[in-house]
Amino acid sequence: MCEFIAEFLGTMLLMLLGNGVVANVVLNKTKGQNSGWIVISMGWGLAVFVGVAVAGPVSGAHLNPAVTIGLAAAGLFAWSKVAMFIIAQMLGAALGTTLVWLMYRDHFNQTEDGDAKLACFCTGPAIRNIISNSISEIIGTFVLVLVIFYMVGPSLEGHGIEHAKLGLGTLGALPVGFLIIAIGLSLGGTTGYAINPARDLAPRIMHAILPMKNKRNSDWGYALVPVVAPIIGCLLAAGLFMFLSSASCPLIGLFN
Repeated sequence: MCEFIAEFLGTMLLMLLGNGVVANVVLNKTKGQNSGWIVISMGWGLAVFVGVAVAGPVSGAHLNPAVTIGLAAAGLFAWSKVAMFIIAQMLGAALGTTLVWLMYRDHFNQTEDGDAKLACFCTGPAIRNIISNSISEIIGTFVLVLVIFYMVGPSLEGHGIEHAKLGLGTLGALPVGFLIIAIGLSLGGTTGYAINPARDLAPRIMHAILPMKNKRNSDWGYALVPVVAPIIGCLLAAGLFMFLSSASCPLIGLFN
């Protein structure tokens, strides 16, 4: 239960601050309106930093089903805990996004642009092309998970798999924040870089549920892209990591 609560709180803070910076930039009459993509990318990086700082010592701070599944696929996390972690992440993302809606409710009411309101909950493509959008999310998640593997290392000596806390928080929160900023600035312009199924799906559900003036549909036709593509990306990263970590790989010396 401690790990469940840590993942729940960490993901809640991630979404409160992450979608909070989007709301501050895109909604009408906020202090940060139109401050731009750099502010959004920095805000998301700092949001991850905060979430990892809180959850890391307890759960490893996955905060992302793609990270949880990637670590499990690489043999670094117990499959028996995967469902529990994902449920905690989904619930935390739903609560964090609901708090953004509550805090910025007056500004949601002052904003007529339904696309801007949707952006405060979930991602959407700059140019809609499902194949290209999926490739973008696969690449972004691949970078995220592969780098995390080398942040946390392949194992924690002296700990069994059921007890080793492998994830975003094992090295420290700051490098992970830098990683998210880098992905946002370099790779985020095509789809808004969900790179996290819980970050997109749970808020999209809340967008469909919560009352708002001038609300557009929740774009369920796109919703599978930021769910399925990050899973593919994390599995590709896990596969490459295991290959490079194998004793028969001639590149192993470059990574150890």
